[in-house]
Amino acid sequence: MKYFKSLLAVALVAVFLVSCAGEEGVDFGNLKDGDSVSTTFKVTFEVSGKSIRPAGTEEDGTGHHHIIIDDTFVAAGTVVPADDTHIHFGKGQTETELTLTPGSHTLTLQFADYAHRSFGGKWSKTITVNVE
Repeated sequence: MKYFKSLLAVALVAVFLVSCAGEEGVDFGNLKDGDSVSTTFKVTFEVSGKSIRPAGTEEDGTGHHHIIIDDTFVAAGTVVPADDTHIHFGKGQTETELTLTPGSHTLTLQFADYAHRSFGGKWSKTITVNVE
């Protein structure tokens, strides 16, 4: 019975690791929903299931990050605008420093292809940060 419990525990851990490894999408590496930050703060970006390449590099399964401030994800196939609230990281960057006014702000991490066309909601993540 003890052997069976040990075997069961190992199997459950293996299933958990495989299921976590299979999750595709983007995430903030250093922030989580509801975090409090100073007016200037560092943001790191992560992606799982695709590789990062600079804009203009046409290669299947690749793209680059964008941060959208106080708005939601961009629909799949739509070019991510380039303005003060849609920040492009077309060189393949995986971190930046933002400066925001005090208060509550949403940050949406959006992954897009070589031509800045969004991969849609599955390849985005939105969190709220409280700027102090």
